[in-house]
Formats: sequence, C-alpha cells, structure tokens
Amino acid sequence: MKPLGNARVYARRATWGRLTSVEYTPRIDFGNIGELARSYTADQSEEDRKAEARIEEEVGPTARENGYYTKAHFLELCRWKTPRSRPRCTANDEEYIRDVTALALATKNERLRIEVLTLLDGVGWPTASVLLHFGHWERYPILDFRALWSLSIPEPQGEYKFSFWWDYVQICREIAEKCGVTMRTLDRALWQFSSVHQR
Repeated sequence: MKPLGNARVYARRATWGRLTSVEYTPRIDFGNIGELARSYTADQSEEDRKAEARIEEEVGPTARENGYYTKAHFLELCRWKTPRSRPRCTANDEEYIRDVTALALATKNERLRIEVLTLLDGVGWPTASVLLHFGHWERYPILDFRALWSLSIPEPQGEYKFSFWWDYVQICREIAEKCGVTMRTLDRALWQFSSVHQR
C-alpha cells in the first residue's frame, strides 16, 4: 500500500469551470481499508450478501455491456440503496429508464452524467451515484452519509450540488489509487467504519 502521509489530506485540484480544493481530516485509518471491507461483508445477512453479489456480478456488468439499465436492474439497485424509494422508482417506464441511463453512461460531460439520472422519479444524488458506481467503466464512489462521516466531510446544507459531488469523486479516486484498492472496496470500508464508530 502506498502511504498517504499525514492524516490531513488534500484532494487534488479538480477543474470544472473553476478550481476547487477540499481539505479533510479522515477519521478512518487507511491502513485498515481491506480489513474493514472484509468486516462489512462478514456482517451482512446472507440475503444482503447475495443481493450485493448479484449486483456486482450481473447487474453492473450488464449495464456496462449494454450501455444502459433495464427497468428490472434499475429497480434492483434502487431497492439496494433505498428500499423506501421503490414505489416512486417503479413509476418510471422501461423506455425512459433506458434512455436516461444510456445518456448518463455515454456522455463525457461529468455534470450531465450525474444530474441527468436525477430526472428519474425516486432518484436523488445518492441513488444516482450508485447507478454510476456499479454501471460505469470509470470509478465513482457512492454518496452516502456514512462514507462522508468516515472522511470527516460535512454533508452540504440543502441539496447536493455538482461541485460537491465532483470534489468527492476526486477525493475517493485519490484515496483508492494511493491505497491500491478498488472503489467498491473503499466504499465498503467507509460504510463499515461509520457503522461501527458513528454514534
């Protein structure tokens, strides 16, 4: 594992119309990412473990291959992220889901990529991040209050904005690269650390 140096970490400057720099002091020990990720899996119920394995092994790869999500796979991911959103997510018809997700997975415009997904009923920024996390070839983190807490990044007041999202993407990509782990492993570790320590 490559060392991250001091506990205080600075994100790379991310260019999107302007230069931004996010400073954060992570609570999590980056040396324990692998152990925390394994603990996340061990603590899951058998049902949850199978559901997540199916998403990783079938739902995500199918979306990457096809270039869009089917309604069935879209609903599977929505249920995995936020079960209570399912009634609203179900209101989206098959063609609309296919067209919106196809645009998100094909465009090179980062802002369009994430924000177009929020046009789908029942999809906010966190669920949109899940669709990219599993279905895009690029590495995207999952936007979750637990992960933010583990990195000591305050949740924004009011609605999420693209600038916050893009800074967070850059932070997580940098951590994953320097620690030599996948984005999926990092997400599990951040979630698990918060689950154990956040009160």
